[in-house]
Amino acid sequence: MTEKTQSVQNSKITSEDKVWAAVGYIWILSLLALAARKNNEYIRFHASQGVFLFLCSLFAWVPFLGWIIGVITAVLAIFGIIKALQGQKWELPVVGKTPSKFADWIINTLKL
Repeated sequence: MTEKTQSVQNSKITSEDKVWAAVGYIWILSLLALAARKNNEYIRFHASQGVFLFLCSLFAWVPFLGWIIGVITAVLAIFGIIKALQGQKWELPVVGKTPSKFADWIINTLKL
């Protein structure tokens, strides 16, 4: 396992948790997963990254550069879904902890 990929061993991850975490990477459903399962650390981790990717994907409407961003976010979302279903935590490259901080802000601001 690398630094950015870690298996969650401290707590039992159920298959339902894995499915919710994977749903957290599916475009706007990431907000649903974040709101519905905000108290589950594993799901919240993946859903916060999904929300971040969802916001990045909104730039796909910009010609050329936006299309590149759209493809990158789609690939990262697919990779995130795979890792979520495997029961692993995997941080998005470059952005690190930013999605978690942003998700905390969303939860506190919208009082989810």
